[in-house]
Amino acid sequence: MTSFADITTMGVGGHIAHFVEPTTRVGLIEAVEDADSKGLPLVVIGGGSNMLVSDDPFNGVVVRDARCLITVPDEAAPVEGGDRTVHVNAEAGANWDDFVAFTVGLGLEGVEGLSGIPGTVGASVVQNIGAYGQEVATSVESVEVWDRETKTTRDLTPADLQFGYRYSALKASMYAGPGKPANRFFPTPRYVVLSVTFALTHSAEGTVGYGQLAKALGVEVGDRMATTDIRKAVLAVRAAKGMLEDPTRYALADMATAKREANILADLDRLAALNNQAGIPAGSDGLPAPDYNRHSCGSFFMNPILSAQQAAALPEDAPRFDATMPDGTPGVKTSAAWLIDHAGCHKGYKISQDTPAGLSTQHTLALTNRGGASAADIEALARAVQQAVREAFGVTLVPEPVCIGVL
Repeated sequence: MTSFADITTMGVGGHIAHFVEPTTRVGLIEAVEDADSKGLPLVVIGGGSNMLVSDDPFNGVVVRDARCLITVPDEAAPVEGGDRTVHVNAEAGANWDDFVAFTVGLGLEGVEGLSGIPGTVGASVVQNIGAYGQEVATSVESVEVWDRETKTTRDLTPADLQFGYRYSALKASMYAGPGKPANRFFPTPRYVVLSVTFALTHSAEGTVGYGQLAKALGVEVGDRMATTDIRKAVLAVRAAKGMLEDPTRYALADMATAKREANILADLDRLAALNNQAGIPAGSDGLPAPDYNRHSCGSFFMNPILSAQQAAALPEDAPRFDATMPDGTPGVKTSAAWLIDHAGCHKGYKISQDTPAGLSTQHTLALTNRGGASAADIEALARAVQQAVREAFGVTLVPEPVCIGVL
């Protein structure tokens, strides 16, 4: 029986009563509609990289879209004149990094800075993933969805999606407030993503839009360089922070077809090279030894957006960036990682030495399963970090992953 521990990057969570992998568009809609019509709890899961689920058995339906086709409609109808826009359509189940590798390989600019983010294309627009100066929102042309309320398909525009920092109208439909599940559509949005059409630019060069990335590349922010080089640098920077998924997870039966084989092999080679540099031998199965810093949900807490008054109460050296509050008024975004570290929860922090859950040894914002952890162990660590930050700074950190039966 499949469990959430088998299909999430954190590697925790209880057994699933019904696990379905539709291979057609109609099959996906039918699986969702069948669960809804029977009043069963429903989870539509992507790569399982943004999810923390209770250890209890899940007596509902988990649907993972097995469709992963990526197409370029403009090949059939080429754009004329000076417009270099190229449209790329991807089915919701396509692995996100497979999609990035595909577009960079075609010489397209627009998502290269989002290389290495675990998950699927469908999940990318729910969360509005972002990193190194790019957000998925800037490249989305339209999103085809199944509306669970009206039981119809719709094409949503960026205006419909209301993209914001780690936010979309899709995600908002699941919550009554920050971190508070809605009564009806949780833990799956009202709108289930069927496919996404992106508008990218035909260019072999991209803009380096983030200071840390520019430093890694030895250039200035705003410089242009090959998108292939930007992708390589992003993967290297993410690896140094433990913010890539563990590619050995694709050896599990439930994960074997969730990513293109060539890209799995490339990821395994990168992990093996890093392990060789660190003197870590391969396992008895021939696979690279797991990197437990990667057994996480990535960034576990969102960067808080505070009012000017709240931000003024922070220490002078706390990071501050202009931002917009949920009500549309000006606000100040600060760094969750900085707050966690300065609240005394440093890299590698654990509640106790013998617990199998701890902060990453490379990044304070990642809560990790160090081997054999339960969801309860991760939850206890998250609560301890929240309490430390609240007591030190009066700020309540909100989890970024979808939390089912925990927190």
